[in-house]
Amino acid sequence: MKINIEFPRKLLQVYNDACKPLCRELKLPQTAFDILLFLANNPQYQTARDIVEIRNIKANLVSINVERLVQEGYLVREKVKGDRRKTKLLCTKKAQFAITQGQKLQKNFANQLFANTGEDEKAVFLHVMKTMDENLDKILKGET
Repeated sequence: MKINIEFPRKLLQVYNDACKPLCRELKLPQTAFDILLFLANNPQYQTARDIVEIRNIKANLVSINVERLVQEGYLVREKVKGDRRKTKLLCTKKAQFAITQGQKLQKNFANQLFANTGEDEKAVFLHVMKTMDENLDKILKGET
């Protein structure tokens, strides 16, 4: 089986290009926008460390962009009880417009990706992706 290694690069390029007009409108760098949507779409992740580890964004870029989002009122920092070193990042009301617009953009992007595919094809694809995700978890845990 041959896997097209160009697909993930192309996917990221097209997604980033789709985000550029909204980022300009919001006056946010792409990384700050990505961080904001990551936190909004994944409430189980709330720290800068989560962003670095899960999104694989360099720590210094996360730090710079989180600081900007805090200064501009999109995020607030909140201490984690019982861990004086840990700080949660929470989206503010000001962030809601950017989040809503970003989620619409993401939904439209997904719809464009699945254009010209039937519901059955989409369901099979999503099932295969879920199975592959579970297989990756097993591989990471050394279970295979």
